[in-house]
Amino acid sequence: MAQEFSVVQLVANASFTVQAVMLILLVASVASWYFIAQRVLYFRAARQELENFEQEFWSGIDLSQLFRQGNVKVEEGGVVTGVESIFRAGFKEFTRLRQQLAADPDAIMEGTQRAMRVATSREQERMEEGLPFLATVGSISPYIGLFGTVWGIMTAFQGLATVQQVTLQTVAPHISEALIATAMGLFAAIPAVVAYNRFASWVDNLLNKYDTFSDEFSAILHRQAHAGSNKHPS
Repeated sequence: MAQEFSVVQLVANASFTVQAVMLILLVASVASWYFIAQRVLYFRAARQELENFEQEFWSGIDLSQLFRQGNVKVEEGGVVTGVESIFRAGFKEFTRLRQQLAADPDAIMEGTQRAMRVATSREQERMEEGLPFLATVGSISPYIGLFGTVWGIMTAFQGLATVQQVTLQTVAPHISEALIATAMGLFAAIPAVVAYNRFASWVDNLLNKYDTFSDEFSAILHRQAHAGSNKHPS
């Protein structure tokens, strides 16, 4: 009866180089799943935050009051992120420039829009955290696994060269040991690639919504800059 080998046995019997490759792939896979879980929670919170803030923003609340609410949150140790950080950057710069350049609405708006673009870029950096790692794991893991497989097969055939009679039973375990590296490479790469593509789509979606909000907010501030009003339009 042919001897059966478990995956654990095959890994334990593999050469040191193949075991090192498997360890690298295992670490990469664990790190990928950590980033995947972390990004899923981040984007879920970001979408909810966007929905809540826009609902409050368009409820007719005074912009100054909305800005002060953010100040209270910061003073209490909270962190302002997402679309609210874009709003705060734009409103703060608008208020500052309006006091200095009251006679030049165009200069006020140019500075305000620049501040919101900078805030949007910072939010994009936060959204893309971990994505380069997922892209790297997705692109190189199959090749690392393939290297382990090639090395394992090469080592196996070198060992078989000393055997007088080579049968399938003697070859199969060595080949199986090597092929596990390829399987682990795919196991690490596939979730990373799928997650990267999904997260990249979410980043684009959120950025589009942030840009839309910035344009709408700029229109409101543009009217205020020319009308000299600090009230949110009804």
